[in-house]
Amino acid sequence: QLQLVESGGGLVRPGGSLRLSCAASGSTLDYLDIGWFRQAPGKEREGVSCIDSRGSTMASVDSGNGRFTISRDNAKNTVYLRIDSMSAEDKGVYYCAGRLTGRLCSLKSSRYGYWGQGSRVTVTS
Repeated sequence: QLQLVESGGGLVRPGGSLRLSCAASGSTLDYLDIGWFRQAPGKEREGVSCIDSRGSTMASVDSGNGRFTISRDNAKNTVYLRIDSMSAEDKGVYYCAGRLTGRLCSLKSSRYGYWGQGSRVTVTS
């Protein structure tokens, strides 16, 4: 069974950058779409970026405005999300989610059946 474990969250200063990791086990990235989602306090979970089994990516313009970079390392079976120029709006819990690969990855949480436990990100000066 697919298991996902996020890491890399923590405290970041405004304007700083952060790289989150999502390590997969139970399946290889060759068969998976991976999405990154975040949930800010009091808000619904939103998709921020995803990558499919072929390496094609998608990012939310509303959430990131070009500040999110998703990548993967097949040798480590890990997907990364880098966030640049961070602000208080980026605060929240970041989750990675996985599904057997479709034609394209999705930023809709309902399309994913496997979730990590989340990694908390705080942005403060």
